[in-house]
Amino acid sequence: MTDLEKKTVEGIISAEQADPMVKEWQATLKKEWDEYLASGKTTLFDSATLHKLQTYNGGDKAGKPVLIDTFADNTLPAINWLESLGMEFKGEVFTVLGALWNRSHKPVKPLGTGYIETYMNYISENSSDIEIMVDTKADSFIVEDGVVKGVNAEKNGGKVTLRANKGVILAAGGFGANSEMREQYNTVWPSLKDVKTTNHTGATGDGIIMAQEINASLVGMEYIQLLPMGDPKTGSLSGNIEQGVQNRIFVNKEGKRFVDEGARRDVMTKALMEQTDANMWVIVDQHSYPTGDTKNNFNETIDDLVAAGRAFKGDTLEDLAKQIGVDPASLVNSVETFNKAVDGTISDEFGRTLFADKIDTAPYYAGARVPTVHHTMGGVEINEHAQVVDANGQIIKGLYAAGEVTGGIHGTNRLGGNALADIAVFGKLAGQNAALAK
Repeated sequence: MTDLEKKTVEGIISAEQADPMVKEWQATLKKEWDEYLASGKTTLFDSATLHKLQTYNGGDKAGKPVLIDTFADNTLPAINWLESLGMEFKGEVFTVLGALWNRSHKPVKPLGTGYIETYMNYISENSSDIEIMVDTKADSFIVEDGVVKGVNAEKNGGKVTLRANKGVILAAGGFGANSEMREQYNTVWPSLKDVKTTNHTGATGDGIIMAQEINASLVGMEYIQLLPMGDPKTGSLSGNIEQGVQNRIFVNKEGKRFVDEGARRDVMTKALMEQTDANMWVIVDQHSYPTGDTKNNFNETIDDLVAAGRAFKGDTLEDLAKQIGVDPASLVNSVETFNKAVDGTISDEFGRTLFADKIDTAPYYAGARVPTVHHTMGGVEINEHAQVVDANGQIIKGLYAAGEVTGGIHGTNRLGGNALADIAVFGKLAGQNAALAK
């Protein structure tokens, strides 16, 4: 627990808040913090209460406290539940981009395969109770006497009618891959029409449109999250050489840092958009890649990325600078100044508080990144029970929703890692409440 991290917690405790529930969080956090200090511990402090306040503040206080309260109280239980189903996480936590705190859990199996295998193993063990229908497009909800009773769908050109005994759960994702829908709702960013996305092609907002057709309330649709971490050619996250927030810096085409690399995702992306060609280089060293076969977070080795021309390797910073076309003196100065902030010789010029190792050990690596659409914070309004709410504030009976199809949790900006927690927490909650519905 560094002095800068301690100041972060104390600043959150003392910040002015208006919402009564949020004030209660602050009071609880102060008690937790005082107990931590009295214990003499030096390990990293964290709690569900700190997570709540960071989520709320990190979304500009636009998220609904009652949803955030449910969310953060159930994130650790969700991890424990996943582990009880066979999901394996590595033994340490890290700080994912824009998470603001060191609380992200890295799966043993990469690229989401660990989650999917865990769910599929459960499904196969309960195959008599669960049926999966692929290549089946949902078209509309079946509503009878004001209650959602099922879904009308299509499969192989034929109509399919699916009726529910208990309830219907909408978990259709966001609209990050729908450029027209992004343009329709975007009021925050410059035009996003030609900006690439990290999302799969099916993230087109169909579920949101279906819910709107039965008068579901939509919230926060204008809040679209961009990352500064897109592949220049595809917009995807693959090829990203960062391993965590603490051990890397960003430099622009002039070789200069331009932002706190531990800041919110929207802050970093807006700063990147102001740089030449909206292009940056992620800079790391041997601390991130002890060997050439060390893999990034997308199961790609650094040697393979270098061989493919997606990353660059240099024995000196000057050599690396020449390869990526930035001024060597500027890059060296950027790294040396950063290293002084790491050891506390100076305060970081951008106010960064998340540090680990200096960038001082060859080989040095660089990878190019650009802005990319990543997540849509807005969507169908739900309550703390994952029930969908209509435009009049009334519950739509029989309909539940979870994940990126929903809005109201993350406010204007989603903290890194909170989406995986969101789908586990509210997905489980929606399932439980639908199963218990009368």
